[in-house]
Amino acid sequence: MVLLRNLDLHVGELTALLANSSSHWGFEDPIYRFYHQSFKVFALQQQTQAIVALLRTLVPDRSLSLRFLAIIEAGTGSEFKPEHNANWDAVTRPIVEAFFHARFFLEMAVRYSKLDRPPDPLPSGYAVLLCLYGLR
Repeated sequence: MVLLRNLDLHVGELTALLANSSSHWGFEDPIYRFYHQSFKVFALQQQTQAIVALLRTLVPDRSLSLRFLAIIEAGTGSEFKPEHNANWDAVTRPIVEAFFHARFFLEMAVRYSKLDRPPDPLPSGYAVLLCLYGLR
């Protein structure tokens, strides 16, 4: 199966990106910035986009889930403007939500990267990876 082969092939990149997305500067600090109402939360969008770009390479001939892509679209492509402070949650929660969803799929990709065949029964994390690529 293409997904399993590419998970194994890209495990180094996946693991490194997950480590970065779980680190102080890649995870703790950006979430703090949301709660502290700091414009620095906007930088989380680049990390989200990097995760999505890597996820796309795992099954390149398939589109990602439309539900997932809608979350990513809502949470990326935004630049900070001072007027965002008056409507902070509405503007920045989609950024955090997109990151959390992308990071979740990255974590599942790493978790299931060493499989040599699809598990039976399917664990939820592997099943949702299949959903991401429209394979289930």
